[in-house]
Amino acid sequence: MFKKYDVVALGEVLIDFTMNGKSAQGNGLFEANPGGAPGNVLAVLKKYGKEVGFIGKVGKDQFGTLLKNTMDELGIGTEGIVMDEKYNTTLAFVHTAEDGDRTFSFYRKPGADMMLSAEEINKEMIADTKIFHFGSLSMTDDIVRNATKEAIEYAKSQGKLISFDPNLRPPLWSDLELAKTQIAYGMSQCDIMKIADDEILFMTGEKTIDAAIEVLTAMYQFKLLLVTLGKEGSMAVYKNMKVKEKGFVNPDTIETTGAGDTFCGSVLNYVLEHDIDDMTEEQLREMLIIANAGASLITTKKGALRVMPEKEEIMNLAKTRLS
Repeated sequence: MFKKYDVVALGEVLIDFTMNGKSAQGNGLFEANPGGAPGNVLAVLKKYGKEVGFIGKVGKDQFGTLLKNTMDELGIGTEGIVMDEKYNTTLAFVHTAEDGDRTFSFYRKPGADMMLSAEEINKEMIADTKIFHFGSLSMTDDIVRNATKEAIEYAKSQGKLISFDPNLRPPLWSDLELAKTQIAYGMSQCDIMKIADDEILFMTGEKTIDAAIEVLTAMYQFKLLLVTLGKEGSMAVYKNMKVKEKGFVNPDTIETTGAGDTFCGSVLNYVLEHDIDDMTEEQLREMLIIANAGASLITTKKGALRVMPEKEEIMNLAKTRLS
């Protein structure tokens, strides 16, 4: 049956203020980049030619308007966006180290994205999609956590493929044990699990990625588990196969904002084009190479949502490794 959307994502969109040089007075300059992990995932899927939609809440302020207008310009469905007159749009200040890694300062106590209620979920969008995607930032606080769980339950009742990326940001959690509990809930609900190396060690308490993978695959019934390894690349665990592909180290890397989201969107695009119940080892390798290529390319740009690499760019880089 035809579906309007290939992927609908629920969660946060926000403004990432990224470092952009210094003023004449020597003060740091920050650029207001539209961002937020679920929105970034949708933006790269749009580059692959997929139809996508977003469910979430922003403030009825200049930043919320900027985010909605940006998504409209990119062709991301915004009928699921609620504009809140009481609470402001969440802001994140991204401080970038010399190696491109980042630390975050968030202004979200509360942010509008935390105030999305279960009654405000656009269930028609979920019913009209193939994949439902979410993260853990929409589970940090009671109101939006209840909304997220309502959306997940509805998506499952409609037989949707469920995708989850925890995207752990410790400063946004009142308690890391709460974070662990909510991420574990997300893991128990999803078919496609994308997790970073530091997150999988945090969730399992193991010292190595391989040991952590064993723990997770014994506990949860993922169709596909993906572990990103930073510069080292990524891994896919599927049925009785475990595939690892090295990353594309880019000399032009500026920062790593959006790398995991570009990887995740690239994987979801591949899943949409292949049978997730019958993937070969060769297909898993191809999927990881393409996703690693996309992740590498976004690190050469500031921000993420507006500047996702084109499909042709990603495929041209991937082809340097695809046989």
